[in-house]
Amino acid sequence: MATFQFKLPDIGEGIAESEVAAWHVAEGDQIEEDQRLVDMLTDKAAVEIPSPVAGKVVKLHAAVGDKVAVGGLLVTIEMSAHRIDTDTASLPSRSGRGAGGEGSSAPRSTASPSPGAARHPLPEREGKASRPEGERRAPETDDGYYEARPAAAPSVRLRAREMGLDLHRIRGSGPSGRILLEDLQAQALAPVAKSTARADDEPDRIERIKIIGLRRKIAEAMERSVRRIPHFAYVEEVDVTELEALRQHLNEQHGKTRGKLTMLPFLIRALVRTLPEFPQINATYDDEAGIVSRHSAVHVGIATQTPNGLVVPVVHAAQRLDLWQSAKEVARVAEAARSGKATRQELSGSTITITSLGKLGGIVTTPVINAPEVAIVGVNAMVERPVVRQGQVVVRSMMNLSSSFDHRIVDGFDAASFIQRIKALLEHPAMLFID
Repeated sequence: MATFQFKLPDIGEGIAESEVAAWHVAEGDQIEEDQRLVDMLTDKAAVEIPSPVAGKVVKLHAAVGDKVAVGGLLVTIEMSAHRIDTDTASLPSRSGRGAGGEGSSAPRSTASPSPGAARHPLPEREGKASRPEGERRAPETDDGYYEARPAAAPSVRLRAREMGLDLHRIRGSGPSGRILLEDLQAQALAPVAKSTARADDEPDRIERIKIIGLRRKIAEAMERSVRRIPHFAYVEEVDVTELEALRQHLNEQHGKTRGKLTMLPFLIRALVRTLPEFPQINATYDDEAGIVSRHSAVHVGIATQTPNGLVVPVVHAAQRLDLWQSAKEVARVAEAARSGKATRQELSGSTITITSLGKLGGIVTTPVINAPEVAIVGVNAMVERPVVRQGQVVVRSMMNLSSSFDHRIVDGFDAASFIQRIKALLEHPAMLFID
């Protein structure tokens, strides 16, 4: 039977490599043409890669969390129907004209990696054969190590790497001291220092989780942003008493027919009205090329918490939307992100981001800029507080705006002026609708 060397195709966006988010097949599986093989994670979304041929999976060449370069080998398939040149065959590019043939399937995009990971244990990738089942293990040394190479199945070795466990420190309970998956679990649950533990001490149960998939992308993006961008924070309190009264009135009058309004559509409206005065803030910065791109359209990113981590779907061309249209679009893209159905377009192209923790918003936050943007506006919790108005102590609805700016592009004076302009519009909400 001929074999097909299945290589990572060009999945667009200038991506040179991609991370394995989830395997949907295991070695030995019989698969059909166009069957989903693997999800590959890009900076914006997970891309479903289907099989261009039918046959039997012979070998998976990467584990979940591994990064594979475009053109790198992913899986070897023993074809059941026809022969393909194993040296040059690969899945076609987005144009559909790759070496795999005209009928091959193109990658499909989803918003986030599938929950879980690989459905089956993956093979060992060390390139070394494990010891024969019956081979005796070397005795334990004084420091708790076993000198010989531990006897364990490839799936056990992979699981040990994922859990951060050293097989040399584990006594196997299988035949001839072979280490089993149960031994890994027992080791993970064992107290760290038995000699110092008291009888009434609760053992320290440690769960080791490998950071992969969307969680790793988030970590890398945050690290890049904080490392490369000199953040400048600016916090201002806003009296939103009149704005909250207007919001409640509009919901009472039109909530059943046009939908409920939160504070976000009003803040988007304020951004749309203010940003033309501050074009340096509605911008993106390519620091490698040294180019700032100022945008006339306002594409607002909405920081959204999902089961897989924080993502930023985008309300595109917000300047064209009224309050209710903004509210519906915010709800739509946020739900698409939370359900894992957002497209790449819905997860890219923002020029400024709004982040809010809702009722958990606290007093002050220091939001991290969503690079390559140069500004992010954070909304803190709205609370009733006693404040002084015209010499009288009165109760007002107050809310802080905590914002961060890229100090390479935005000067402190401009940042403060921008937030003060937002404050004025929110405190006098009629101005949001007067040209």
